Amino acid sequence: MSANSNHQENTKQVGNLLADAAFLQDIRRQMLRFATLQLNDASQAEDAVQEALIGAMKNAASFGGRAAFKTWMFAILKNKIADVLRYKQRMVNIGSFAHDEDDEDLSELFDRKGFWQVDERPVAWGNPVASMRESQFWVVFEACLDNLPPKQARVFMMREFVELDADEICAEVELTTSNLHVLLHRARLRLRECLENKWVLQGEKNDELP
Repeated sequence: MSANSNHQENTKQVGNLLADAAFLQDIRRQMLRFATLQLNDASQAEDAVQEALIGAMKNAASFGGRAAFKTWMFAILKNKIADVLRYKQRMVNIGSFAHDEDDEDLSELFDRKGFWQVDERPVAWGNPVASMRESQFWVVFEACLDNLPPKQARVFMMREFVELDADEICAEVELTTSNLHVLLHRARLRLRECLENKWVLQGEKNDELP
């Protein structure tokens, strides 16, 4: 098949997927939520998602099939968000983070000497790569992310999903490098705790059922 034929076929596949109202509504909802969390501005998030959808049609030749569509779409969206965060200075409303999370109480996780509480010690995850391939895992992950304090959730997503450098995150959210590392550490602790309780340990309980 020629390159032109491949381009036409990929364009057709993308067009068919975006024409599927239920499919488009679901992925657009996820994209909008992700963009809103990062940009902290509904209008900018809407623009980023719209540009990502338009970009999907313009770059249809790089699409590799339905199974990869969501990953591909979010990669486009991540680039749009990174552009906004990097080049449109002061577009983020930092005022919503007035609550100071630096004094968050983690005493339920650690004792006074800094060791894990007995019931909070990390457990074995079995095969984490296999877990991440399961769609239900990401449903649980999303719920756990929703339970994080807003600033922790945002900087975690900026670092791990949008893949911004620490300096870029600090500039946008007005944090020192040390404060950023504290927030990321706490976000990872909270996510680990939540995923273990809602995913790993729950899965073990299900395996024990007759």
